[in-house]
Amino acid sequence: MATTDEQLAAAAAHPGRFARLGRLARLGRRGDPPRGTLPRDVRAARDAVGLVFIVNGFAFASWAARLPAIRDDLHLTPGSLGLTLLAVSIGSVTMLPLSGGIVRRLGPAHAVVVSAAVSMTGLFVVGVAPVIPVLAIGLALLGSGVGVWDVAMNVEGAEVERRMGRDVMPRFHAGFSLGTVGGAGVSAVAAATDVPVRLHLPAVAVVVLAGAVLAVRRFLPDAHAAATPAAAAAAEAGTPPGRTGLIAAWLERRTLLIGVLVFSMALAEGSANDWLALAVVDGYGAVHAVGALAFGVFVTGMTATRLAGPWLLARFDPVHVVRGSAVLVMAGSLLVVAGAESADGSGTAVALVPALVGGLIWGGGAALGFPMGMTAAATDPRHSAARVGVVSTIGYTAFIAGPPLLGTIGQHVGVARSLLAVSIAVMLALVTAGAVRR
Repeated sequence: MATTDEQLAAAAAHPGRFARLGRLARLGRRGDPPRGTLPRDVRAARDAVGLVFIVNGFAFASWAARLPAIRDDLHLTPGSLGLTLLAVSIGSVTMLPLSGGIVRRLGPAHAVVVSAAVSMTGLFVVGVAPVIPVLAIGLALLGSGVGVWDVAMNVEGAEVERRMGRDVMPRFHAGFSLGTVGGAGVSAVAAATDVPVRLHLPAVAVVVLAGAVLAVRRFLPDAHAAATPAAAAAAEAGTPPGRTGLIAAWLERRTLLIGVLVFSMALAEGSANDWLALAVVDGYGAVHAVGALAFGVFVTGMTATRLAGPWLLARFDPVHVVRGSAVLVMAGSLLVVAGAESADGSGTAVALVPALVGGLIWGGGAALGFPMGMTAAATDPRHSAARVGVVSTIGYTAFIAGPPLLGTIGQHVGVARSLLAVSIAVMLALVTAGAVRR
């Protein structure tokens, strides 16, 4: 049912019907458009953005799922592993404050190519690292490239979303999750067949870089031009462009609240990325391949929920979606921890049920917070790069705090028990959920 101007006028005259009409308006605006109605360049860009998200996720899951093997090869303790993982977060957060300016200057397509080259060089180094310092350098390169890559593909995705006129950002992030499912699956096979990390990860780096370079050729050619009107307006007013962009974005209350929300959900996601496979191996007594499988179940839950994201957001208030997601994260992470407490260390199929079910629920809960934050930050195309950069910077701070925090806790109480901190962290999402209200 379409919502006409006459119906909106009638709603103003009859307030009792306004809520129902508003819901119909959202459904009409955000429902799937008829086939063939999208311009060809928008369809091509939509598919290209999806592919860039997919290869990004594939690269990430490939090294995350092989962490147990990396740990064993270099004889790392939970504490030293947590500190080493800090390198990837430092790399990301170092570059993220600059990412908005980089994307505006280069455009999303060129920014993706450059950042993908940097991050895949880092992944190559991670794969062949013989000692901890070299591993830390590789992780820092990986993180610095991924930080800019993340902002660039989200800015392009937000522009495609605006051109389409509907909420599709969750499906782009579903592409990332789909890539992580594939990466985790390939990693599980590699672990089960004893393929060494020094062969596996360099091969992934080459494939991912080639996929990113091919995909960006179909990006919207003028997607980054949205920042131009803001700069022109600033020049006319005699105000430096940076003042109206990066600095102003850091002073906006709503942008900062969105950043806190994304921080909370990024910590929920990142904790599983870094520690779920290890928690299953150490807490349940499972083999490495089963640890990778548990991580795969987690990202499967994320993927399915993100694919359903546009449907959910068309029918439910986004504030309620965020709060429901936080509750699911709590339930899933607590189930994983409870299962480890009751496991006998044998790693049997029955003992692993709480880990797999909890990981699935956890993944579903962690799925929508990040993409919803990106969409909320990019509502104004003039300031989308700056605001997405701010939100991403705050969100990625979770990846600085998460690894050493959980590693330190895990050193004293075990990796599985350290995941209790996730339930506390997502309470921030419950408090700041109102920032994504339309």
